[in-house]
Amino acid sequence: MEIYCDNAATTAIDPEVIQAILPYLTSNYGNPSSGHWAGRKVKEAIAAARQTVANLIGASAEEIFFMSGATEANNLALTGAIKANDISHVITSKIEHKAVLQRLALHEKAGDIEISYVKLDDFGNVDLRHLENLLDANPQTLISLMHGNNEIGNITDITAIGELAKRYNAVFHTDTTQTMGKITYNVGESNIDFLVGSAHKFHGPKGVGFLYINKRNKIRPIIVGGGQEKGQRGGTENVAGIVGLAKALEVAYKSRAVVQNHVSVLKRYFISNLDDLTIGGITFNGESRSATKGLGNIVSVAFPCLSSGSLVKQLDILGIAVSGGSACSNLADGGSHVISTIYRNPDKEIVRFSFSKFNTLEEIDYIIKSIIRIYQSDRLIEATQELEQTAL
Repeated sequence: MEIYCDNAATTAIDPEVIQAILPYLTSNYGNPSSGHWAGRKVKEAIAAARQTVANLIGASAEEIFFMSGATEANNLALTGAIKANDISHVITSKIEHKAVLQRLALHEKAGDIEISYVKLDDFGNVDLRHLENLLDANPQTLISLMHGNNEIGNITDITAIGELAKRYNAVFHTDTTQTMGKITYNVGESNIDFLVGSAHKFHGPKGVGFLYINKRNKIRPIIVGGGQEKGQRGGTENVAGIVGLAKALEVAYKSRAVVQNHVSVLKRYFISNLDDLTIGGITFNGESRSATKGLGNIVSVAFPCLSSGSLVKQLDILGIAVSGGSACSNLADGGSHVISTIYRNPDKEIVRFSFSKFNTLEEIDYIIKSIIRIYQSDRLIEATQELEQTAL
């Protein structure tokens, strides 16, 4: 039996999205920069996709730019915002995605900016009072804080952050990779300057994402040559990917309430079953246990270490795909920077389970039974080892 519970990493493409993409992999293969009928046909498809995304998030079409994914979009937004606004100070957190942290670190190393890291509480939540203090003390600031954390599921109050950004004349960038398609947006009524989304996180294709740039901002491109995306990103457009992104977001918005209810039921059922286990020592990371402060599809769990190896690998052997945040005694050596920031217990293994509309309660039952089986086997191994040592 194969069960996929790593949907925070990537999701299966929705069947409706596949159908929308197929014509652009077969008959509609023109280059959108070409002036003939074949080019015009796909150029119109890109324009329609741009309008769809804009309508869904409350933007205008000229504020939507298609990218290769969230990593490129984050890099362009951060570098562009710093250069265009003469930013000398950036506020972020130590649990942002590395696409953000590493780009900012490069600017700091080059002497472009100074970085301040906003305080986080024990659950990884942003300290809004500290954020305001940092803004008050530092003019010409860029704020870069993600909406939903990809490892622990925390939801950040970007509305409150946007209001602070407006009050202190700061530029606000947010990575919504984990929340896009799960939470509705109206950027036209927000104080967000830059917003990032990635199709493969909401049942669209890989290799395509988008960047919203509020029209009050003007930034220079990183990739030049060709003038595509209104000069903001050179290179022939990924037409099938762009069409798929728009369709995936449309499907996600249309079914959002039903899907969110479904994954929330799965999450509650999973947590309830974990609570009933007699393994002992199971805890939850960040706000992933919460129904209101954490994303409905992510549960980050700290398990007692196995003597027989990694729980993630044992689950993989049984056909269950999940993500490992940090292995036992490995928080400082190649482990998750998110987990090591908020959680310091080397006697636990961190496992992230992330669900989608395609998961079922029957799969949750199989996962729970598999965890029980793994720990029972591990205890038997430990007992055998103890007997052998006693005999010696």
